Amino acid sequence: MLKKATLSLGIFTSCFLLWFAVFNYRQAGPIAEENLRGLALSLTAAIENIAVHDPSLAGLARLHTNDIAYFALVDRSGVYRFHSNADLVGAPVKPEMLKEFPRGSRSEARVTLGTGERAFRYTAPVYLSGETLVLHLTLHTYRADAVVRRAKLNMTILLGLLVAGWMLSIGLFRYARREELHQIAMARKESLAKLGEMGAMLAHEIRNPLAGIKGFAQVIAKKPQEQRNSVFAQNIVTEAVRLENLVNDLLAYVASDGPAKACFDLGELIDHTVSLLAPEASDQNVVIEKESPHALRCFGNRDRLEQALLNLGKNALQSMPAGGVLRLTGSAAGHNAIICLRDSGHGIAGKDLPKVFEPFFTTRARGTGLGLALCRKIVEEHHGTVELASELNHGTTVTVTLPRT
Repeated sequence: MLKKATLSLGIFTSCFLLWFAVFNYRQAGPIAEENLRGLALSLTAAIENIAVHDPSLAGLARLHTNDIAYFALVDRSGVYRFHSNADLVGAPVKPEMLKEFPRGSRSEARVTLGTGERAFRYTAPVYLSGETLVLHLTLHTYRADAVVRRAKLNMTILLGLLVAGWMLSIGLFRYARREELHQIAMARKESLAKLGEMGAMLAHEIRNPLAGIKGFAQVIAKKPQEQRNSVFAQNIVTEAVRLENLVNDLLAYVASDGPAKACFDLGELIDHTVSLLAPEASDQNVVIEKESPHALRCFGNRDRLEQALLNLGKNALQSMPAGGVLRLTGSAAGHNAIICLRDSGHGIAGKDLPKVFEPFFTTRARGTGLGLALCRKIVEEHHGTVELASELNHGTTVTVTLPRT
């Protein structure tokens, strides 16, 4: 939709600029003619004024401007009474020229001089005391035609810019389209690679529990009454639960946003998470310390965030098999809410820190590698961030930042 709107705007703008350039060029010709006509009228008035005050017409010889090619006054008998070329004063006018300049009326035309120059010729009657003369005024047009030349140049430049702009736009569009296709292809390759990695991981993770389930079931099938079969049955349940957890983690990771989001109390969420972690922490001699904020509300999917905090808490407990301290705190920082989980476990090696949030990366023999990846996905769904800092034998700190209501 955006591409179509941009293309439509570009076409409309180009058409408008093209129309404006052509319109400006077509208006330049009439403007140049008006300039020449106005100049001719002004010079005619000046010539007539000089002739009235100087019947000898000698003063006209001092009238020089850059716009005048030549001018002459012709009497009724067709003789030059004055000419800017003094040699022609008193000479008769050619008969064909008399036809071009009818007496008693004004006329104008574009003519070609003997030098090949295109000039503007203006003819008008000049009324003197006792007689009427005909003024033949020929003007250079290069200054007036500068308007036309400028409009033509502007139109040429504008057309060139439009062509260059469209060529550049087409080139950028082709480049962007090629880059988009390249990104799609790369994303597809990356997805296929992740899918292959996930398939290999699932095959490995599912094969081991299935082998155990199969072996225990075969033993039970051969000797169903033996006492030890109760242990084998319990092992079958354990491995089935492991498979179930794996499938649940995978479904949770690939799932989109859950139910509609709503406001919830962050302190209550922390308290509830601690209560869920307490039994397992007690079994491992882990002391949980908490600091729940009061009246700190967030907006989001509470169940998804609880799942993320539980995963982080369980990871922390698994890093302290011989006991330790897990501290879970919540606080406000401007427009954000901060949840911090700090444990005293064995920590994470520095080389592994950049990869801990990647799907299927794990350092445990029976881990799925989806816990931290799922946590980051859930937090990012809520427009938040999750950061992890750790040092071997000194524990790990996970900081979750969420926007407040």
